Amino acid sequence: MRKIHNLENRKIIRRKLRKSSTPQEVILWSRIRKNQLGYKFGRQHSIGKYKEYDEQRDKYLKSLEFTILRFWDNDINKNLEGVLLKILEYLK
Repeated sequence: MRKIHNLENRKIIRRKLRKSSTPQEVILWSRIRKNQLGYKFGRQHSIGKYKEYDEQRDKYLKSLEFTILRFWDNDINKNLEGVLLKILEYLK
């Protein structure tokens, strides 16, 4: 089976994305890492060749049976608990 995620040649890109997180990403990850919600989350896995184009990337990820949850920065800033609840609702 061909490996499609976390390819070695994309390691630098993953590291760069982690280091350049938005303040909202930092806030969200501080609340969901280390099983705080009772689930393990992985961060910055490169899957396939997509980086820039959300629509193509979403279609590709859905074909691999991934589910995408998106939240606006404003949601994190003003309703972090609501965002966490939506994540938990989906996982149950």
